[in-house]
Amino acid sequence: MTHDDIRALFDQQERINASYPNERREATPNIVRYISQTQPFSFILYTHADETDIERIIDEQIAYFAGIGHGFEWKTYSHDTPPDLVERLARRGFVTEERETVMVLDLESPPPALVQPLAHDIRRISDTRIIRDILYNVQRVVFHDDDAESQRHIESFVASIEQSPDQVAFYAAFIDDQPVSAAWISFAPGSDFAGLWAGATLEGYRGRGLYTALLAARAQEALRRERRFLYIDASPMSRPIVAKHGFFELTTTIPCEWKPAES
Repeated sequence: MTHDDIRALFDQQERINASYPNERREATPNIVRYISQTQPFSFILYTHADETDIERIIDEQIAYFAGIGHGFEWKTYSHDTPPDLVERLARRGFVTEERETVMVLDLESPPPALVQPLAHDIRRISDTRIIRDILYNVQRVVFHDDDAESQRHIESFVASIEQSPDQVAFYAAFIDDQPVSAAWISFAPGSDFAGLWAGATLEGYRGRGLYTALLAARAQEALRRERRFLYIDASPMSRPIVAKHGFFELTTTIPCEWKPAES
């Protein structure tokens, strides 16, 4: 498959037609949005519009989410149209986040480091009580989330696992029987892709290969479940790590966040 073929497949399977736990999919001719059924925060995942219509579409989305009392993330991609969507959203009061690079690995020929036996204490965890604790004590600390934001993320993630346990797998790395690094992987139904999310290691435990071990554990599950591709929204910190293991750049993404006015 060519690079363009893979990107088109990614758009179709992971952005346009994907289904996510506790999210209601709604499509218009120009956007695909997912409405949270558990939290007052939703997202737009796909945009295809021209310059003559985009300001009207932005107005419609702000009005829609304000009407249901939701904040939302407009997840933009560099190959979406119009190409200046991020700048337009910023002018409308959206908060733009750091650019991330969507990196993809073809699992038809996985690198040896990701398929060999794991050298660390890596555990797949399904008990949501333990998951909550790890999210609070590892992910919250690493990503510097405030308590309100962290709680929203935790409850949304736990609800997803409880609703569709086959679509999300959570892994943690332990040292001296304590969790010090964690990440998860998503499996959208009917997709050739598996998504890698939120790899985080406490500062005092970095440089020991835990991130790579968690990457390998998830790659091996994706292979068992016969997924063709892994993908990750890679930060500047994680991009060189996954590139070392054969991931290539597919596109870039910038999340843009809108919050309803305080009442």
